[in-house]
Amino acid sequence: MKIEEKIKQKYLYSKKFNFIKIIYFFIQFFKCKFKYKKSYSFGSQDLITEKFFKNKKKGIYLDVGCFHPIIGNNTYKLFKKGWEGINIDIDFHSIDLFNFFRKNDENIQIGVSDKSGENDMFFFHNRSAINTLNPIRGKNAKEVKKIKIDTLNNIIKKTKFANSKIDFLTIDVEGYEMNVLKGFDIKKYSPDLIVIEFMDLENKTDDIYKIEFYKQNINKILNSELYNYMIHNNYSLVNWTFLDLVWVSNKFKQIDS
Repeated sequence: MKIEEKIKQKYLYSKKFNFIKIIYFFIQFFKCKFKYKKSYSFGSQDLITEKFFKNKKKGIYLDVGCFHPIIGNNTYKLFKKGWEGINIDIDFHSIDLFNFFRKNDENIQIGVSDKSGENDMFFFHNRSAINTLNPIRGKNAKEVKKIKIDTLNNIIKKTKFANSKIDFLTIDVEGYEMNVLKGFDIKKYSPDLIVIEFMDLENKTDDIYKIEFYKQNINKILNSELYNYMIHNNYSLVNWTFLDLVWVSNKFKQIDS
């Protein structure tokens, strides 16, 4: 038996408390403290993303409904790693923050849909996470505003990423996700990883604010238009965290470190 194993057997695996065991416990404490994985997403989606792209130092993300450059953001970890991309939101104040904190990104204030023109935006308040183009989700809005809308395809064409592959796509637009996808050439840009919020807006609730993750139904997801669309476009559902579904392209091949 090696000397290390003898020490472990005598001190660490002993039921008696001893000085060696105390030192070991403190080492474990500090090891866990400094290896703690901090998440900036609302539901730790960025930890999944970080693990998925662990061997990819540079990449491009597309964040639709980006909300805040740091808090509740699915791409901030990738940004800190050296990635860049496009951040889109209907709220001026959100994009104002992005222009300050993430100047190298393309930060765009516009509504994203399956067509170009104008659309009703259901407004709750500035920098609200639930301002939306979806009339069901926006039924208790304080105000309805007309805003400009465009497709993702058109928006991307006007950026420096027009001819680039998009590695990661995240969409959180309060029940308007399918409209966004229908204006996006998923085969052309072929993201390796996609995170999409899924809301069961048919779920009867007295308060539209309270669409909670624990009220989700897997059968509703499997029979949804979104699920069928993603499967048809060669993606597999690999994770489900809070209200977000995580999809991986069936063409994806892990980059070796």
